[in-house]
Amino acid sequence: MAGCNPVSTPLVMNEKLRKEDGGKMVDETHFRSLVGNLLYLTATKPDIMFAASLLSRFMHYPSHLHLGGSKRVLRYLQGTVELGIKYFRNIEVKLIGHCDSDWGGCIDDMKSTSGYAFSLGSGVISWVSKKQGSVAQSSAEAEYISASLATSQQYG
Repeated sequence: MAGCNPVSTPLVMNEKLRKEDGGKMVDETHFRSLVGNLLYLTATKPDIMFAASLLSRFMHYPSHLHLGGSKRVLRYLQGTVELGIKYFRNIEVKLIGHCDSDWGGCIDDMKSTSGYAFSLGSGVISWVSKKQGSVAQSSAEAEYISASLATSQQYG
């Protein structure tokens, strides 16, 4: 992927990936290796957590569309090599948390994905992107579930 054109987002905006998209299947071993490496990179690149989590749902029978999505994340990483988690001295140490969800983001089962990130001082210390266990009946319910997940992390 050296010399590839970088992109500004890890995933295509408003594109919904599904398990069976009718596309030609690709080598599972190659796709699993690529997604596994992306999951490994989330330890220092929390900005790809949602994309890596989403792509990991397609480990069985990945298609060209799924492989293309994983290659787009690589192109995003190519353009954001200088970004990462940075901690600075002399910064007010304050715990700040953010959470969000995508209501019904998974087309296959209409479940939402929750995500949160906590920072302490200047750097992120904890982050998650996780598919919710049940189907939320409203965007407010999906957000409430996400807030509950984040709160249980903070105080658990």
